[in-house]
Amino acid sequence: MRLWSLHPEYLDPKGLVAVWREGLLAKKVLAGKTKGYTNHPQLLRFKNYNNPIKAIDGYLFWIYKEAQKRGYHFTAGKFNEELLIAIIPVTRGQLEYEFDHLLKKVYSRNLNFYERLLDGKNKIICHPVFYCIEGDMEQWEIKR
Repeated sequence: MRLWSLHPEYLDPKGLVAVWREGLLAKKVLAGKTKGYTNHPQLLRFKNYNNPIKAIDGYLFWIYKEAQKRGYHFTAGKFNEELLIAIIPVTRGQLEYEFDHLLKKVYSRNLNFYERLLDGKNKIICHPVFYCIEGDMEQWEIKR
């Protein structure tokens, strides 16, 4: 499971579809509707928010908005629309790690998108539900 801390605009088509599916899975896990992934480290920051379901709905909202911009047809009824901004902290080191990880993934599947990503490497923007703080890669991250 990868719930990107990066702004959804950085995700290539496969990445955007994948994060949508993984976000929906995360919502089921947080709601107690599945037995798998309950201790997945990617969920910690949502679990630590005072209302985890509201936080994941806010996360999905922004994925949905990016999908709409691209002409994709994700189902809005899968989440409660929550315009949440900057509710969960993420470290600068985490964003940099994820950006490099994403570059590697996109390089192997979409060279045009990869070139576009390289242009934005100097100013990495986080997903709107997160706000950036100084620090190294998050402790829950699995280094690859």
